[in-house]
Amino acid sequence: MRLLRRILLSLLLLVLVALVGGYWYERPMLLTGTGYAAHNACAVHNIAGRKDPESDLPPNPLVPVLRADKVSPEGMRGSILGVLSRQTAWFNEGFGCTLAKEAPDLGTATVVDKPNPLTVAAVPEGPPAKFQPALDKAFGVGMSASEQKALGTRAVLVVRDGQIVAEAYGKGFGPDTPQLGWSMSKSIANMLLGRLVLEGKVKLTDDHLRPEWTDGRAKITIDDLMRMTSGLAWDETYDLGTPITRMLYLEPDMGSYVASQKLAHPIGTFQQYSSGSTTLMCQVLADRVGVHADLPRQELFKPLGLTNAIWEADAVGTPVCSSYLWARPREWAALGQFALDDGVYQGKRLLPEGWMQDSVRVKSVDKVEEPNYAAGWRANTGADGRIVDDRIPADAYWAQGHDGQWLFVVPSEKLVVVRMGFSPTVEDEGAFDLVHDVIAAGR
Repeated sequence: MRLLRRILLSLLLLVLVALVGGYWYERPMLLTGTGYAAHNACAVHNIAGRKDPESDLPPNPLVPVLRADKVSPEGMRGSILGVLSRQTAWFNEGFGCTLAKEAPDLGTATVVDKPNPLTVAAVPEGPPAKFQPALDKAFGVGMSASEQKALGTRAVLVVRDGQIVAEAYGKGFGPDTPQLGWSMSKSIANMLLGRLVLEGKVKLTDDHLRPEWTDGRAKITIDDLMRMTSGLAWDETYDLGTPITRMLYLEPDMGSYVASQKLAHPIGTFQQYSSGSTTLMCQVLADRVGVHADLPRQELFKPLGLTNAIWEADAVGTPVCSSYLWARPREWAALGQFALDDGVYQGKRLLPEGWMQDSVRVKSVDKVEEPNYAAGWRANTGADGRIVDDRIPADAYWAQGHDGQWLFVVPSEKLVVVRMGFSPTVEDEGAFDLVHDVIAAGR
């Protein structure tokens, strides 16, 4: 009997060891999930003013066991079943939500009190009839309810000649609902850089960007980070232990983590998509200027009158320029119009002359991961002159973000088109068709 009891206790111990070992092996991925849940719940509640954060969780086996609970007026805690892998996101007025063990002190946010005219223009009673078919198609009119839900269109906005000519929203969304741009943030980071270049605070050719870079990395320039040709080792795959998930959900100082990566390719020879590059660039900019979480508000939001835009920061105050810009659809459209106007707003030049033209010019490098990626923007004409998508004009360029976020600028048509939504399971949200149909309808 004693022998049997010892055997059972030994087996139980082995099971417990296996469970604990398995948990610690999977913990980085579990923390990715709980970090996502905490940040998402905090931002959806406090920035978007919505009460359905679960609607922004993509399909994942962890979702049924993820919990997001309020731990204070400013904090949302993500966990597995309320117990394991806890992560907390803290809300700071003007700066959004930040994952950290304790609430970070990000300072006081600059007040933006003079709204961009495009953001407060009268809401059209209805789009001109000629645009209605394009809007209907973008929202999946005629599809089944399940297909419409998968398509997930939340906002479509069309600006022509600087005026809103069509605007529509999904159920539960409207002109006043901020939406997360995800990687569209990278394109706006390009504008933030342009502001500092115009002011003479930085140059694209600046190198020796980090004091610890005493090796070959010292030759990396700001332009290399913007164009993602730095050569730093990176993996954008959202999976266990990859740099992108570790940066966003495990590192309090995201820029320093990216800077710790070694050179995997000769500088300037490989264009590799890297959210790390853009976030590191913004840390470099913040350090050079001496302003951190408030930098986008001072340099971009206030001059452009983006009263509701929020760029979330990490725990040390670096704006997460790769991923975390929230703005109302009209504010995204205003940013597109600013690009269309080559950085001139209300008669004042805020970006260097010709900045946008250069920013959407794809440079030729030896190896390319995304052939139409320029400097934070994607261009419809590659370095070899080939057109990426012949449904839209050759001079079109766009910002693109996770789960179906699109901001198109078409200079030849004096056109800006915004499409936002939640479309994690849809391969084609119809964004190019939308731009094509809007152009065709307007002629």
